[in-house]
Amino acid sequence: MHAAAPPTTAAPATTTPAPHATTARPVPRWVVWTAHAVPLSVLPAGLWRIAMGLGVPLGFSGEMARLYEGPDWVLTPYVILLSLITEGFALLTLGLVRPWGEVFPRWIPFLGGRPVPVMAAVTAASLGAVAVMWICGAVALSWNGSLGMTDPEAPQGAAAWLMILCYVPALAWGPLLAVVTAAYYVRRRGLTPSPKAGRDRI
Repeated sequence: MHAAAPPTTAAPATTTPAPHATTARPVPRWVVWTAHAVPLSVLPAGLWRIAMGLGVPLGFSGEMARLYEGPDWVLTPYVILLSLITEGFALLTLGLVRPWGEVFPRWIPFLGGRPVPVMAAVTAASLGAVAVMWICGAVALSWNGSLGMTDPEAPQGAAAWLMILCYVPALAWGPLLAVVTAAYYVRRRGLTPSPKAGRDRI
């Protein structure tokens, strides 16, 4: 006869808590991708401006070279600050697909933990989309005019194409933001999020 094997005690199952809260309703993957495309769309233009401010030759000549080529005490900090602010505004689009776009993060004074009003977020994002489309359209039209890319002192040849390729993606900022804003409104319509989502970090 074989001795009975001693009973084995199964180890208690352990669960790993979620690293952070999620949105009250799932965000479609394509909307998340669209939101992340916004800061990526303005990044090339920002890098081009910073390069200009740091004195990288970008094809300007004559009077335009004097005005637009750094380093310069005014031009350099201006283009760096402009690029950082632009990228910062573009990154705010991620709030439309993250918990901190539904409930204010805890560290915000007076508002932390409170639900973000749906229409306030939608209105701000919609106005931003319209403003971005207007600004980008106006800049594109101005650079096609007599003071833009047709000026003989403006970048020519490969330098002109580099500038165009850096700035063209920014034209998608407004439409992409509009799409993510519409998806945000549809997702949050008639839904009150839990304050627990406000604990998520940016």
